[in-house]
Order: sequence, then C-alpha cells, then structure tokens
Amino acid sequence: MASIEQFQVTFDCAEPERLARFWCEVLGYVVPQAAEDRGSWSACVDPAGAGPRLFFQRVPEGKTAKNRVHLDVRVGTGLVGEERLAALEAECARLVPLGAARVRLLYDGHDACIVMRDVEGNEFCLD
Repeated sequence: MASIEQFQVTFDCAEPERLARFWCEVLGYVVPQAAEDRGSWSACVDPAGAGPRLFFQRVPEGKTAKNRVHLDVRVGTGLVGEERLAALEAECARLVPLGAARVRLLYDGHDACIVMRDVEGNEFCLD
C-alpha cells in the first residue's frame, strides 16, 4: 500500500491571487515562481517544505454556506488560560488589517480559539 507523503489543500474562490497572498501572510508561505500571473489559479507553499501546498482556483459561483472543512492556524499550541488567549488575540490583531474578519471567541477559561474569516469569507480558526 502506498504511503502519502504530500497533499495540498484546494480552495475554490473568486480571486486566486488575492487569496493566495492573504494566506502567504498568515502562514509565512510564499507564492512559487510557477504560480505567478496564472489568472485562473494561484498557489502558496511553505518555504521550509514542511506544510501542505495551498492551491486557489477561480470558480464562477460564490461561497454560499459554511465551510465543511477549515484550517486551524495553531498559534497557541501548549498555552492555556490567559496566556493562550493573549497569543490568539495578538495574532487576530495582526490578521485583521490584512483583510481577515473576527467572527467570535470561544473561551472556557482554560482553552480558547478565535473563529475568523479570510478575505473571501472562508472560515478558519486561530487555535
């Protein structure tokens, strides 16, 4: 049986280059040379090669419902309580000027995440 060593996450979207550049900023990824000026698609990759490639393809229809799959951006790993909450809030404050929108905070005094939307309305979590 074959072992999968790599995978990519594909986003249907209206503006592939804009969405790719947003996620590059969020994750510290880069747009690969081959993905520039494609028009109908774009991509971004982890420069260290550890994370999955993100692929963005233009589709004619807009987003109409909640995502069935979303990304968790792990900025608070190993932190709890107020320390975790502070790390999530700091990352949220960094992403909002890039075009992200804060949806809601989920916090029980110990564990927390912030639900957000990217520049095209796709949900993701700061976790």
